[in-house]
Amino acid sequence: MTTATDGRRARGDASRRAILGTAADLASVEGLDGVTIGTLAGRSGHGKSSIATLFGSKEALQLATVATAAEVFRTRIVEPARELPRGVERVATLLRGVLDYSQHRVFTGGCFFAAASADLDSKPGAVADAVRDWMRIWHGYVESQLRYAVEAGELAAGTDVELLAFELLALSDAANTRSLLGDGDRPYRFAAAGIRERLLACGADAAKLSPLG
Repeated sequence: MTTATDGRRARGDASRRAILGTAADLASVEGLDGVTIGTLAGRSGHGKSSIATLFGSKEALQLATVATAAEVFRTRIVEPARELPRGVERVATLLRGVLDYSQHRVFTGGCFFAAASADLDSKPGAVADAVRDWMRIWHGYVESQLRYAVEAGELAAGTDVELLAFELLALSDAANTRSLLGDGDRPYRFAAAGIRERLLACGADAAKLSPLG
């Protein structure tokens, strides 16, 4: 492989990353249907032909955008939490991370997956399936941490893990939505307090919930 080939590949990779970053941010505001080759040409500073060469089709572009957003989520939320022991402490850190990711506007429109889910929830196709698959993985991960906490005695025996995960994630989703409607930071404070109270009610040690305040 020549130096020239290496250079072209590096430039192509850099262009791809820049385009997908713009695409994910755009989708957080306008939904994935708003992510098109033409729209991105105007937003990213890259020509239509360059974007078409890199991605080939609108669907491929949208699928790559979902994958990019998922990687951001993993890097900012999941990976830091995995440095902590499994169970309640990790759950508290995960959910604090979700609230911070939305509140600090990693994407302009708040949570990418909340926007994408609202946009695609009743639509068929590979892009909608990719969003649904990621949401199932995320929800399943939270459930698995709660289940471990019950097995380890960190939460009360008999805790309905599926219901508790639903409640905790609903609070984080509501904070994202309410903040976008103009309620500022208050929804995040309310969500953190609500998540903390639900975990305490299920027997969690308050010392392990410090990320939630």
